[in-house]
Amino acid sequence: MRRNCRRSLARAAVAACSLSLLAALAPSAWAHGNHHEPYKRVGYFTQWGVYGRDFQVKDMDTSGQAAKLTHINYAFGNVSSNGTCFTGNVPGEADAWADYARPLDAADSVDGVADTAEQPLAGNFNQLRELKAKHPGLKVLISLGGWSWSTHFSDAARTPASRKAFVSSCIDLYIKGNLPVDGSRGGAGAAAGLFDGVDLDWEWPGSAGDTDTVYRPEDKQNFTALVHEFRTQLDAYATSQRGKRKHYELSAFVPTAPAKIDAGFEVRKIMCDLDFVNLQGYDFHVSGEKTTAQQSALYARGDFSVDQTVREWLRRGAPARKLVMGMPFYGQGWTGVTGGGDGLGQPATAPAPATWAAGYEDYKALKKLAESGTYTLHRDRRNGHAWLFDGTTLWTYDDPQVLRTKTSYIRERGLGGAMFWSLDGDTADGELMTTVDRGLSRR
Repeated sequence: MRRNCRRSLARAAVAACSLSLLAALAPSAWAHGNHHEPYKRVGYFTQWGVYGRDFQVKDMDTSGQAAKLTHINYAFGNVSSNGTCFTGNVPGEADAWADYARPLDAADSVDGVADTAEQPLAGNFNQLRELKAKHPGLKVLISLGGWSWSTHFSDAARTPASRKAFVSSCIDLYIKGNLPVDGSRGGAGAAAGLFDGVDLDWEWPGSAGDTDTVYRPEDKQNFTALVHEFRTQLDAYATSQRGKRKHYELSAFVPTAPAKIDAGFEVRKIMCDLDFVNLQGYDFHVSGEKTTAQQSALYARGDFSVDQTVREWLRRGAPARKLVMGMPFYGQGWTGVTGGGDGLGQPATAPAPATWAAGYEDYKALKKLAESGTYTLHRDRRNGHAWLFDGTTLWTYDDPQVLRTKTSYIRERGLGGAMFWSLDGDTADGELMTTVDRGLSRR
C-alpha cells in the first residue's frame, strides 16, 4: 500500500518528491518507452443523464466504453451546508432515486436481470457494481462537487475539525457504503465495495466559481490540508480492512488558468497525496462570450490551450505521469455570427440552439451536423482543433482526428492518460472512446 508522503519525509518522501520534480522539469524522461504504468482512461458518468438523455450505466457496456476505461468518475456527490457528504431526494441538491433507489428492468440492466423490490441497492450504484463485475479492474470513483455543487467546499475545508468531519462523512457514505434508508433501499453497507476512491471537483479553491460558491484566500492552504486528510483517512480505512491490501485512489479536477492555479493549489504539496489530477482541457472559451473562439485547442499562441495547461502544471512541480488530459465529448456553439470568413474570432449574438442547453451540444449530434452537408468542417491542423460553420452558427469541438493528435501528445510527453467529459456525449458505438484507446495503446 502507498505510504503517506508527509509521514515518510524523514526517510523516502524527499526522493519521491524529487523524482516528481525531475519529471516536471524534464517531462521527456517520461516518454512512452519509460512509461511503465498503463495510461489512465477516465470517463465521467453523469447522475442526471439517465433521465432525458436516457444514458444508462448499461450503455457504457454496449458502446464498448467500459472495456476501454480504467476509471469511471460518478458525477456528482454534494457537500451540505453543514460540511458533510450527503444524499437524499432534494431537487437540485441530491438524487438518491437515481443513485440507488430507482429499479431497473432487465433491458436496462448490465447483467440482464431486473431489480427486485427487496434488494437494498438499485439505481446507478447497483448497475455500476454489475459493470465492475463484468469488467474486473475497472475502478469507480465518487466525484465530489462540480461547478454547481462546490458551494460549501470552502466551509468544509476551513478548519482541522471541519476537514476531519467532512472526510469522515464522505468515507462513511461512499467508501463504507452506509446509505440512508429509502424504503427498501439503502442501509448500513448497502454500497460497500462499490467506490474505489474519491475525485475532488472543487471549482475553485481561492477563486470564483459558480455564483453561490464560497471562496476565500486561505482556500489554497486548506485544499492542501483537505487532500492530506482524505489521503490519511482513506489509507487508515484500507489498513483496517485486513487481508484486502486495497489502495483507495484520490484524484482532483484542476483548472487551466494560471491565476486559478496559483490562487488555489500548492502543486508540489498536493501531488504527494494525489494519485493523479484531471486537467481542464476544454471550456477555454464558452458560448456565453460575445466572440467565437476555440474551446479545446491543443496549441494556441497567446490563448488558453491544452499544451499551455500541461506546461503550467509541470512548471509548478507536477510530475508528468500524474497529469491526465481532459478531453471534451461535446462542443461549444454560437449563433448570429457575422464577419464572414470561417467564422472563428467573429462577433456572435447568442449561444447556439442545442438539444439540452443552448451553446452546448454532444459530439454525437455534432457529428450528424458535420455529415448533413449544411456545415463546413474547418481544421487548424497546426494547433489541433476543429469547428463547424454554416455562415451563421459555429460549433467548436473535438472529433476523432483531433483526439488522435492529442493522444500522440500524451504519449510523447509521458502524461498519465486521458479524461473525458462526459461519456454520454459519445456515439452509440463509442467512436471517441475507441479513438483515444487506440491512440494510447500504440506501441
